[in-house]
Amino acid sequence: MKSLYAFLSIALLTIAACTTTKIDRSVAPTPGPAPTINIGKYDTFRLDNGLRVIAVQNPKLPRVSYSITLDRGPVLEGDIAGFTGFAGNLLTAGTESRTKAEIDEAVDFIGARLNSSAGGLSGSSLSRHSDALLEIMRDVLTNPTFPEDELEKVRKQSLSGLANAKTSADQISGNISSIMAYGKDHPYGEVETEATIEAITRNDLIRYYQTYFRPNIAYLVVVGDITPEKAVAQAKKYFGDWKPKQVERASFEKPRQPNGNRVAFVPLKGAVQSVINITAPVELPPGHPDAIAASVMTNILGGGVFGGRLKQNLREDKAFTYGARANLVTDPEIGRFSASASVRNEVTDSAVVEFLYEIERITTELVEDTTLQFIKNYMNGSFARSLESPQTIARFALNIERYNLPKDYYSTYLSKLEAVTVEDVLRVAQRYINPNNLYITVVGNKDEVGESLAQFARSGKVEYYDLYGNPWSDLEKVPEDVTLDVVINAYYDALGGVEALKNVNTTIESGSMSMGPMALNYSKKTKMPDKMLMTVSMGEMEVTRQVINGKTGSSSQMGAANPMSEEEIVQARMQIDLLSLTRLADYGLNAELKGIGSFNGQRAYVVDMKKESELLSTSYYSVDSGLQLGSEAKSETPQGELTVVTEIKAYTEASGIKFPSEIIQQVGPQSIAITLDEIQVNRRLNDSEFK
Repeated sequence: MKSLYAFLSIALLTIAACTTTKIDRSVAPTPGPAPTINIGKYDTFRLDNGLRVIAVQNPKLPRVSYSITLDRGPVLEGDIAGFTGFAGNLLTAGTESRTKAEIDEAVDFIGARLNSSAGGLSGSSLSRHSDALLEIMRDVLTNPTFPEDELEKVRKQSLSGLANAKTSADQISGNISSIMAYGKDHPYGEVETEATIEAITRNDLIRYYQTYFRPNIAYLVVVGDITPEKAVAQAKKYFGDWKPKQVERASFEKPRQPNGNRVAFVPLKGAVQSVINITAPVELPPGHPDAIAASVMTNILGGGVFGGRLKQNLREDKAFTYGARANLVTDPEIGRFSASASVRNEVTDSAVVEFLYEIERITTELVEDTTLQFIKNYMNGSFARSLESPQTIARFALNIERYNLPKDYYSTYLSKLEAVTVEDVLRVAQRYINPNNLYITVVGNKDEVGESLAQFARSGKVEYYDLYGNPWSDLEKVPEDVTLDVVINAYYDALGGVEALKNVNTTIESGSMSMGPMALNYSKKTKMPDKMLMTVSMGEMEVTRQVINGKTGSSSQMGAANPMSEEEIVQARMQIDLLSLTRLADYGLNAELKGIGSFNGQRAYVVDMKKESELLSTSYYSVDSGLQLGSEAKSETPQGELTVVTEIKAYTEASGIKFPSEIIQQVGPQSIAITLDEIQVNRRLNDSEFK
């Protein structure tokens, strides 16, 4: 019992001391010293061929990963922009001894992962299968064949992605902000287009591989349940005979901030939001003494914390957006500052005002001590959590070796972070952000937003661009001798002539339709003047069916049929009628030649189709060929009103007449591609087929 009494006495004395000691709870406790961080050990080796090996042993799990990173610098791709990505993608598409299917099967057999990119190759597996994985990686790395059939698959996927990007405000914003910040003559400012993707050849991929996939500019990082001795032994065994070659590192003129704020606007028809990205190039390489303070500064302005000033202002206070962010990227060539958000059309100019206000404030006022400490605590915690992953240690080791950082750069990170002062935040903001020399890029609805942004440009003018950064302007005036009839006649002449079109009684089209990864069969039959049957099927299963028989029509999905409205039937009959543009009045429509504009970079006559004064659609006819290039129309969908963009990419001749044979239709985020394999003209069709 004596020990119990002693315990109670000590407890009572402690309570008494606490109740008699005065504590000022209005003052935050003084932060303790930054903890010492043990980043973890790694070993480095260099093979005779120049390959640098970094090994991080972590026996917690019986797995091991290998990543080969090329230290090649940026590559200017020019007229074949996208080819480096193709080369990286197709590195695993076949070797001299294995097809892509055989590579995939070998990787799956050992439960491994294998990925390639323009910047290198990586793979992971259970430790006991590491030699089998490395044998595959060696084959892929030293014997790729870049098969033509696989190249065409990747090209098709890329073109489909570009088609989707045409109506994606976020992707267009990424294009234009990069172009403005870096310029088209810098690798970081290049964008892929359909023309550059179509121009890529297998020889381009081979040239890239033979130039840059060399061990003397590569790092092999090995992480996992493996000793450093075994890691270097494997490196020698599987990559020791990889042939080195001198690789020239290209140099480029440093992009500069603009002389005064500039406003770049990309019109996107039907947009209900504007994507704002305020940006400028910044010279801030990895490991620079200012890098940590600059990271603190951008976190205060608009980093990944709820208390970021931009988010508090634009979301919490003004309700302009769901979120606003700021970022400052370090890069050995040229970094970049950016601040972005998506906002409603009607508040676009007001949102830009608030962006510029917060950017100005961070460069002119000292931040509060409490704000600074909050952000440092947040960054401290994020850094500590990242150390739980051995991949983080490997990434730190690679950065130290690749960028020649001090060996203790990361182990002293927290002490350097804690040392950042409010004066440091103001200093780096003033050094790296000039609120009067920024590119203000906006993607949105020109009619609702465009000219309201002129107030933010030093020149007082908004610069208009298309989605690829080419100058865009309002419609130019057509020559006096060009009328709507001239455009329509040129179109019919390009198809084969009015007389030839009059002689068409029936058409049968068959081919394929794709929606993302989904492949479907497409068939369409027409009989003049007013009969049509269109079906889309998956194998033997009919997915959709549309039938027009004179003045009646129906559409069905998965067997459930619904009658078509009178307006839908009129639109369908116009598709059947090959000469509908010569008798618009019969369909209750009228057309107007608006001027000369641009459609996917081609000069085109712009023709509006109207019902009385209501705009139904806009069509584009090539100034050079006369052929229709595409159209735009509004459509009501379950997601609301969307702009449907139809692009005619190719025509095929049948019986002396050109028919659209490759069509891409963009409906919001959804892309639909139709490719016709066969077109038959004037084959006998019975009326009974249209029931």
